Amino acid sequence: MAVNLTFIQPMSSINATFILPSSFYIIGLDNIPHAKYYYVFLCFVYAVTVLGNFFIMGTIYLARSLHTAKYIAVFNLALSDLCGSSALIPKLLDMFLFENQYISYEACLANMFFVYVFMTQQSLTLLAMAYDRLIAICFPLRYHAIVTKPAMTLIIGAMWILSMSFTALMVVLVTRLSFCKSTTVHSYFCDHGPVCRLACNDYSMNYIIGSVRTATLLYLPLILIALSYVCIGFALQKISQGVERIKAIKTCTSHVILVAMFYLPIIGIYTAALTTSINTNVRIINSALTQTIPSMLNPIIYTLKTEELLQAIKVLYKRTKVNSAM
Repeated sequence: MAVNLTFIQPMSSINATFILPSSFYIIGLDNIPHAKYYYVFLCFVYAVTVLGNFFIMGTIYLARSLHTAKYIAVFNLALSDLCGSSALIPKLLDMFLFENQYISYEACLANMFFVYVFMTQQSLTLLAMAYDRLIAICFPLRYHAIVTKPAMTLIIGAMWILSMSFTALMVVLVTRLSFCKSTTVHSYFCDHGPVCRLACNDYSMNYIIGSVRTATLLYLPLILIALSYVCIGFALQKISQGVERIKAIKTCTSHVILVAMFYLPIIGIYTAALTTSINTNVRIINSALTQTIPSMLNPIIYTLKTEELLQAIKVLYKRTKVNSAM
């Protein structure tokens, strides 16, 4: 395999040469028979993801009853799911179905940035939705005064700035790395860890920033979500009527399922990677499914488990029937 490298400038302070690759080779699944069937499956996943999340966003946009602070967060989750899958799957399919596995250096950094930004947004949006449920159950009388549309818009905007800033810093630091040996990335996209491990010079700062970003934007939101449900649990104990308690629990069901689907596989993969040696192909398959399956299932689960959304869909369907009959 040819390694295409470009010599940039001498680094006299360390008596070395800074080498910038013109492209990387994304290896993906290595020596697995019938691997193309896996990528065809991802085509199906992407098609369902696009249809489902467009459906959710369209419903929220068209139904006036859903123009609330809560559904600003739901809309943002659907947008993040759609964009996250679009940043990952089409390029992945182009690489492995059409054997176009070389990616330019600049495109690699762009791919890394967008995949991580949208994955981070999914995590932070689930935290915003947990905040919504916390206020609704623990402070029901003050809910509409606290969780307003401007407040939720501000929260979502701050989350976008935070995720983009952290990820941009992480990606910019990759440009200080020199690649004088292999440019073969053992992953299914321009993954930060596998790319940094190819560097010839010190990448400890990249490792630190990547770890801080993961702790701040992935583990910290999960901890805060868990704490919010501890508070919700205490609040539910104070509700004397069983019917009201069940009703309150039902409003959290869809969110709890979304949180479990998103975080449990990611935490499992990261924990396993720290404690045991995982086969590269197993890691790649698990990571790809972890980043794509929740985005496909989120709109389905939220539609089936949320009464307000189901009611809005029924109203829109009836309105469509009436308009078509006229």
